[in-house]
This record gives sequence, C-alpha cells and structure tokens, in this order.
Amino acid sequence: MAWRVLATVSRGSAGARTPQGALRALSAAPASADLTRNIGISAHIDSGKTTLTERILYYTGRINNIHDVRGKDGVGAKMDSMDLEREKGITIQSAATHCSWNENHINIIDTPGHVDFTIEVERALRVLDGGVLVLCGVSGVQSQSLTVDRQMKRYDVPRVAFVNKLDRAGANPDKVVDQLREQMALHACAVQMPIGLSENHEGVVDLVKRVAYTFKGVKGEEVEETDVPASLVDEVEERRNTLIEAVADVDDALAELYLEGDEIDASVLTDAIGRATKAREFVPVFMGSAFKNKGVQPLLDGVVSYLPAPTAREGVCALDLENDEAPVPIECDSDAPLLALAFKLEESRFGQLTYVRIYQGTLKKGDYIQNVRTRSRTKVPRVVRMHADDMEEIDEASAGDVVAIFGVECASMDSFVSGEKRGESSRLAMASMYVPRPVISLAVAPKKGAPPNVVDAFGNALQRFTREDPTLRVHVDNESKQTIISGMGELHLDVYVERMKREYKVEVEVGEPQVNYREAITRKATFDYLHKKQTGGSGQYAKIIGYIEPIEEETFEFVNECVGTNVPSEFIPSVEKGCRDAIAKGDLVGFPVEGLRVVLQDGAAHAVDSSDQAFRAAALYAVKRAIGEAGAKVLEPVMALEVSAPTEFQGDIMGSINQRRGMITNNSTDGAQSVINADVPLAQLFGYSTDIRSQTQGKGEFTMEYKTHTSVMPDQQAELVKEFQARRAEESK
Repeated sequence: MAWRVLATVSRGSAGARTPQGALRALSAAPASADLTRNIGISAHIDSGKTTLTERILYYTGRINNIHDVRGKDGVGAKMDSMDLEREKGITIQSAATHCSWNENHINIIDTPGHVDFTIEVERALRVLDGGVLVLCGVSGVQSQSLTVDRQMKRYDVPRVAFVNKLDRAGANPDKVVDQLREQMALHACAVQMPIGLSENHEGVVDLVKRVAYTFKGVKGEEVEETDVPASLVDEVEERRNTLIEAVADVDDALAELYLEGDEIDASVLTDAIGRATKAREFVPVFMGSAFKNKGVQPLLDGVVSYLPAPTAREGVCALDLENDEAPVPIECDSDAPLLALAFKLEESRFGQLTYVRIYQGTLKKGDYIQNVRTRSRTKVPRVVRMHADDMEEIDEASAGDVVAIFGVECASMDSFVSGEKRGESSRLAMASMYVPRPVISLAVAPKKGAPPNVVDAFGNALQRFTREDPTLRVHVDNESKQTIISGMGELHLDVYVERMKREYKVEVEVGEPQVNYREAITRKATFDYLHKKQTGGSGQYAKIIGYIEPIEEETFEFVNECVGTNVPSEFIPSVEKGCRDAIAKGDLVGFPVEGLRVVLQDGAAHAVDSSDQAFRAAALYAVKRAIGEAGAKVLEPVMALEVSAPTEFQGDIMGSINQRRGMITNNSTDGAQSVINADVPLAQLFGYSTDIRSQTQGKGEFTMEYKTHTSVMPDQQAELVKEFQARRAEESK
C-alpha cells in the first residue's frame, strides 16, 4: 500500500512548518480576488459548526491550539469570544475570521445555529459567495437545517455539505444524503465515503481521486494519503459511478464524456463538480468528525475547488436608485468605482465597528466614502481584518474582500460608494436582506430607584442593541408607557437582558412575556362615512365611500378607484394614512390588523372645510367601524417545534405537546432516538424548556421557529378580548 504524509499545517502558507509560522504569513492580502473564498458555516444548533471552524483555524495555522466549545480548560472556542457564548456553549453572534489554504485567502463567518439568532445567518449569507452546510451524522436534517437551506436559496448561495459527528453511535451518512435530496430538494451526492463509523471511524475515501485519507498526530494535523483499502475498492467504484451519473445529470460536458464511455479522471470530475456547484445545481457532500479531528483538511480542499471566488459569482447586481431600483450587474473589479455594503455593526472599545463586503473597487485607509442612503461623506480612519474579537490593521482591501472599518456612522445594510467625487456608482446601492418579524415581547425597565446614570445606560444599551440586531424591536406602549422589547424567542430576549446587566451594569426588571397576536377580518364590509365638524372658523369636512375585504397576504393594501374629483387627488394620500392609522391597533386585543385591503370608491369634499386632517380622520373612523362589521378575529403565532429525545420518553413528550394544543406533524424513530415535529401556539410554549428537561431526565432537546399566524379558538378569543377590555378600563381610570 502506497502512502505519503501531508503536513497540513504547512499547507496554509508556503514554507511554514509550525502554526506560528503560518500565522505570521497571513498578514499579506491575497494576490487577487480569484484566490479568495468568502464562506459561511451554518447548521442546526449543536451540529458542530464552531468546532469545525476551530479545526479549520488550527490546520491553517491561524491559531496555535484547539479549544473546544465546552472544553474542560475553560478557554472555549476562538470564535465564541463572548462570555455568554462560552458559558452557554452556543454561538450567539456571528464571528468573522480569515485564514490561508494552499495560497488561497479564505474569509469565514461562523454563524449561530439557534433559531433565535437567525438574523446572524441571514446577514452573513447576504454577503457571502459560498456556504458550508454542516449536518449531524446521527440527527441528519433538522428544523434549523431547513431554515438555513431556505436562507441559502434566498440569496442564491452555492454550498457544500459536511456530514459531521460520524464518530457517534448511530451515525448514518447515507441517510443524511437522502434527507438532503428528499427534505431540501437538493441535487446532492457524496464525494467521499467514510472508513468506518462510530468508534471505528478512521477516515474518509475521496471518491473523485480514489484515495483514502486517515488523520494522525495528536490533533489530526498529519494527513496520510493512501490507496483505497482492498475491502472497499468495489464499493468505492460503485459510489464513484453514482457520483459521476449525478454530476452528469446537471453538467453537459461531463454527460457527453460519460455517454461516450470515456474514462473520467479526477481533474475532469473535479472541474465538473465545481461548475455544477457554482451554478447551484449540485451539492457535494463531505464527511468526517470535526471533534475527532477527521475530514477537515479535505473539506478545505473542497471549499477551494468547488465554491466560487468573488470573481466567479454569477448574478451579482446592484440597484439603480435613479431608475426605479432596476438591477445593474456589477463585476468584482478592484479598479472600478467603490461599492461596498455594511452588513453587521458592533460596538467596540474604539467606537462603532462596521463589517463591510466590498463588491467592487478598493477601500483604503484615509479614503473618503459616501453613504448612499444619507449622502453623508466620511473619512475612513482604520481598516481591519477580523479574527473573532482580535483585529489586524491593514492599509487597503479590494473587491471581493470582507473587512471591518472604524469611525463610520451608518445603519445595517447601508451601501457605500467613493466619496472623492460623485461618480457613476453613486446612484447604485446593494439590496438589503430579509428580516423576520418578532414573535415575543417583554416589558423591561431599570430597577425602581435606579440613579439617572443607570437610566441613561439602559437607554444607550437598547439603542445600541437595536442598531446591531434588526430583529430586536423596541417601542414604548402608548397606554401603559412601558418599554417593550420584541424578538425571536425567549432566549433571544434573555440574552439582551443579561448583556445589559454585564456590559452596562443595569439591573433590569422584566415583565411577563407577551405574545404578538394579530387581528384580521373574515368578510367584506362597506363604509359610507361623513366626517363633519364646525367649531367656528374653518371646520372639517370629508366624506369617503368604499369597502374593506380580507386578503391572503399578511399585508395591507390600499386601492383608489375614485373617478373624477369628488375626492381631490391631493387628499388621497391622507385617506391612505388614515387607513393605516386604523389598522395600527385593533379594537379586539389591541394588536395590528393585517390581511386587509381597503378600496376607496367615492366621496365628497368641501371647498373650504376639507383638509388633509379631515380626510385622514374620516378614513380612520370609517375603517375602524368597517372592521367591527367585518367579523374581526384574533390570530396567534404558531411555532414549528422539533423535539429530539431518547425513544423511552416519546409518549410523555407527545402527551405534553397535546396538552399544549399542539398538532403533531411527524414522528420518526432512528434506533434509540426519537424526533417529534409539531405545530404549537407560542403562548403554550413558555417554560417548555424546563418541562422537557424534567420529562426526559435532561436528555431531550428542542428547537422552535416561527411558522405562521392562525386563528385562535373562540373561547380563547373571548378570554383575550375580556382581558384587553379590563386592562384598557383600568388604564383609563
């Protein structure tokens, strides 16, 4: 058997034989954008994203030692730099780093797996050119895996998959590949096969090159490349043919060679997989165990071979602000006018730290840049590359790079162009991202008797957190005067309450979690309303006629069908504003009304007494009255719940879900583990984490994400209406 040892640490930087040597060599920027890869590592919670990133950084020489997420040394993984992350053993904020591999510069963003922090995944995938979808070899495709898949598809991000944890009992990578095809509708196929599973997992076979990799050394840093073991040769050939057929289905060049019966060598197959992956028509699946230091280096080779460089990313467009936001193709050209997107904000000891993706042009320290939204012009005092919470100062960064800048005030998703002079690109801006709406709220306030400096710190904390996180919303309730924070889940809000205590020394009093209900109508209703007031001098006069009707979308529509000048055109915007005022707070339970279309058909105006104010008031009262006649109903948020626990607890879990008015949608058992999927109202899930721990002796875990709003039961609606009326009566005293 022929073999050779690859000193993989040295592969990150030519000539470096130690991690320290590789680290020193990283300060140089890549020779060109062709040698750059911008990737995000995303997965369901506890699938091993941060552990995988830690190994990548070690094998590329970026860090000198490996620390585990829940390691006994108390240090924690490099990318989990926040104290809360290390205490809870989860990723809360996405963290950026960079490394080198075979002369390629790789920017990496490690993202959270918990659904409460899904905006971190959203913003990362918005600016990255490729993704690594990590899947547990035992649990396979899970709820957040599906969410990440939707996010990758939303932004047309090519991806490779990595089936992790093959050292665990019950690992079944073939099942995971099947789930990728069936549940995610991906054209996926393995490019590797494991050498042993569970405690017998030794390495992987590369189906493309027909070689075996095993991982030696204290931390798996030595990769032995050998011939395929004789016992696996036949299976390797069979699986390789399956791979070739799968790629040939989506790549015409390979299909032609395959149909002609030509031998498909490694280089030809590699090129075909790369073309199909970059075109988002194929997903190559890698395998290993990051925790056991197996399979990481071949995955890095796959990232370089199969995921696109910024120059090869297809379909990247900016929006032409002077042409109704028409898409304008842009090229990754360092000599073109600057166009960059601020995708993440952080508060640091030096002020606001702004993460930017440079789409074209070059950003230099000392340059003037212009915010496309505000038209403000700012000098860039510092440009840095991030390594989790560490920084490396650089003089410039070019098209295709991901860096951070200091001293530039902006909002998330602001676009920047060159500020030296108004150029062609100043009319261009990058599209924003999808922001899911919050589903849960808390009333928060500093503890009673807090001194003024603590009250100020409380306000500063909320202002900072909402700037950083678009899914965190803050408002003051007009009736109760309480400060309400809204977010994606209990954990999401708990983290921010804890951060106020740690980072701003503010002790916070927290009210009961509040579900964000919605109101809707069930049938069409007409309105014919005259608003007339005469109090001396100019009065108010406005008449509007029309109807309201329910629509399927969770939105509001205003349609003007007026013919003639009975309602003067200058008052139409005021009518729409009045309609929006009417639906901002419903009369049933005080939440916004959605799924509503208002159609204005006719009306009347007075030559003297009609005004914007009069028509706005008329629309407000008319639509309010019509909603009351249109069968108003209350909608509650329903969450997609996934519970994973040993099979012995299956009955108790299902019984608990039924008690919480949940509807079980799927129940599967794989060996000793059960996975239960259900749709459960959010109001019934408060405190569920405590219940699931007690029901499963601490062995069960669950995730949930917002699915939809649905009608509440009649008795529940009556109770909610009664509570709201009692609360309103109490507040009016």
